[in-house]
Amino acid sequence: MNEWLKKVFGKIKDLWSKGKPIQKVIIIAIAILIIVAVVLTASLSSKPSTVKVYTSAITNEEQLQKITDRIDEENIKIYVSNGIISVDDEKTARKVRAILASENIAAPNPFEDYYQRDWSTTDSDQLVKLNKALQEELRQYILTVDGIRDASVIIVRPETTLFSADQKPVTAAVKIRTDSNSDILTNRRKIQGLQRLILAGVEGLTEENLVITDWEGNQLNDFSGMAESDRIDLIAKQQKLINRLEIQYTASILESLQNIFTTDRIRNLNVKIDMDMSERKINSTEYSPITIKVDNPDTPYDDSEFRDTLPISSQTVTKEWQGTGYNPEGPAGVEGQTPPTYSDMSNVIGKSTETGVTQNNVINTKETSEIYSPNIDKIAVSVNVDGVTRKIRDPETGRYVIEDGSIKREYIAPTQEELDSVKRIIQGAIGYNRSRGDLVEVTAIKIDRFAEQEAEDAEYWAAVQRRRTILLVLIAIVVVLVGFILFRIISKEVERRRREKEARLLAEQQAARERALWEAKDEGMEVTMSVEETRRMELQENAVNMAKEHPEDVAMLIRTWLMEE
Repeated sequence: MNEWLKKVFGKIKDLWSKGKPIQKVIIIAIAILIIVAVVLTASLSSKPSTVKVYTSAITNEEQLQKITDRIDEENIKIYVSNGIISVDDEKTARKVRAILASENIAAPNPFEDYYQRDWSTTDSDQLVKLNKALQEELRQYILTVDGIRDASVIIVRPETTLFSADQKPVTAAVKIRTDSNSDILTNRRKIQGLQRLILAGVEGLTEENLVITDWEGNQLNDFSGMAESDRIDLIAKQQKLINRLEIQYTASILESLQNIFTTDRIRNLNVKIDMDMSERKINSTEYSPITIKVDNPDTPYDDSEFRDTLPISSQTVTKEWQGTGYNPEGPAGVEGQTPPTYSDMSNVIGKSTETGVTQNNVINTKETSEIYSPNIDKIAVSVNVDGVTRKIRDPETGRYVIEDGSIKREYIAPTQEELDSVKRIIQGAIGYNRSRGDLVEVTAIKIDRFAEQEAEDAEYWAAVQRRRTILLVLIAIVVVLVGFILFRIISKEVERRRREKEARLLAEQQAARERALWEAKDEGMEVTMSVEETRRMELQENAVNMAKEHPEDVAMLIRTWLMEE
């Protein structure tokens, strides 16, 4: 095998070396085309085939647009060709069918392929195959609904009878198991969507013959038994709407009043709204005059012109008659019953004229058709406005007046003008309508503020006590400082006097020693001084010399001694 390959490659090399440049270019081009063709074939063959959502084409453009728009909302990629809608896989197709069926969007029957039969298939075989196919397909179809984990489907399709009166209906039983976090068992809308999905998949099945239960056997599509529950839910929603309106009115009124008065003065604001939740349809017709001239707003008076009616057509009829009167006397041979007075006037010639005018007029007509639901029947608002409590101060000292151990206060009630203003503000906020019985009550009842005033008094006395304590502490500190300063002054004065006394004693002793030395010297006596005295004399002489030469250093040294002492 290897030798054969070597021979093949050798021949190819020989042909390539012997070939002309144009031949080599053609060979390379052919090789490139072959590679491109192989790559395109592989890519096209690897592309997944699409699955039809419905086997039949949708010819209604409006219906097709509605279906595609709904699928686009789910971010599902679809392919539309000649009315045929396709998706990437079967799971996506089932999900799309479930969504369209649950929302009752008209679409072709997704199970129509199962109704096709072969010429060799009997009716019984077809019925068995159809039931099995429908049950499995419907089960897979139901599993595409979010929240359903498992499902069991049983469809009973009786054989067709000759007479429709003897025909038994198609029945179905569906049992579902949901996820733990799913609300499909309590969500009526989802149950109705699941029911429509099943009814769309089984031909001839009606709501009465379809039973949907959970895994414990509780029927889910018994909507007739939910009427009372629906009524309670509706009442709860209506009450929730009323409560939301009451909260909105309360917040609006409080914001308006608290911006004028303080927050603490507006108390006990209650808003009660009575609403008629029934739906009423009113058809009314109003007739009004025809406006010939509109009022000019620049003039101080109303110069508009109206006309009650406007003729659109008229007819005038005139009848004239002249001749003898006609006096019927009954059958021949029978005397008439006309009174003698009129009988004598039977041959008198007379003349009569009759004129009639018919005129058709029009007026302004306005027809209105209104539906009221819901409608506010009555709004009642009550609020209490408290007065102002003012603390009384002594005009001379500026301090609070104390009475029985508490701060004396004066209550100033709100005036009637203020209460009327509050009432008008509330009426404007709720859209006051006297004809519907709206009620606004504003009271000025004094609020008990005993606990609040007790807390204020306690805080006042605590502040007074703190001020007294701080004052006493400051006085004590001042006394201590003054005593310390006096002690330092007295101590320094005593020390100064002691030093002066010592210095004076030393000077006197020194003077006495010097006199003694001089006297001894004058008498010719030989005087000897001790080492200590000699040293002391030297130190004194050195200190005097240093003080004369460096007075600043000596002053600094003396200050240092004084500070250390």
